[in-house]
Amino acid sequence: MAFTKTTEQDSHYNHLEQQSIGTLLQQINAEDQTVPTAVAKVLPQLELVVEKVVQQLQSGGRLFYLGAGTSGRLGILDASECPPTFGVPHSLVVGLIAGGDSAIRKAVEFAEDDTQQGWKDLENHKINSKDIVIGIAASGTTPYVIAALEMCNSHQIPTACITCNAGSPLAKTAQFPIEVVVGPEFVTGSSRMKAGTAQKLILNMISTTAMIQLGRVKGNKMVDMQLSNHKLVNRGTQMLMNELQISETEAKTLLDTHQNVRAAIKAFKNT
Repeated sequence: MAFTKTTEQDSHYNHLEQQSIGTLLQQINAEDQTVPTAVAKVLPQLELVVEKVVQQLQSGGRLFYLGAGTSGRLGILDASECPPTFGVPHSLVVGLIAGGDSAIRKAVEFAEDDTQQGWKDLENHKINSKDIVIGIAASGTTPYVIAALEMCNSHQIPTACITCNAGSPLAKTAQFPIEVVVGPEFVTGSSRMKAGTAQKLILNMISTTAMIQLGRVKGNKMVDMQLSNHKLVNRGTQMLMNELQISETEAKTLLDTHQNVRAAIKAFKNT
């Protein structure tokens, strides 16, 4: 069957420039509501990916996200949130983007077409068979990502992918493909919209589920979060008050002493 990019097909809507603001917002919202349904259809594939991620991390490996443009930025966003949310090292989940860090803010011309740089970027992190690499590309055709996954496969490094087109070259390359088909974008070809939303939802699910499986959540609380601002200190204090049935003053003192909710709970229960 021929490979067709549904992400590039014409929008279901036309004459957008003639629509009122209210109508445009309603139509975009209507399209956005189709995304969770598309994600629900790939939960079995997503489960396989998360199982492999957990297996690799439990064995001392790392999780790498690799992408270009919006896809790369979403991977970096998810990776950057793991240390403050779950208290893990910055080296455990790594986001890489075609064109390097400067491409996070400003597009680097033709970076995604480089078939050598993806693997070089991974080699800079001393990638090995304990790790797992998830390639992210809405189109499923990004050379930077595909070539890097091919090299990973040849070095016995597990590979997965998130793409928004069925039957793509990327999905055929990855050992654990996720193909979340969201259909044409509201603005034709603008895959930062529904495709980007789908990728963000899936990345949320991968990292959150993996961290829960790794014991980084207690009950439903982020007990390993970094206390990097007043809001999080207050949240940690409230956690201790609720968990240990102690006063706010006691909780603040305990948290100030141990600088970590989990450590504070353990210390209190051992006294």
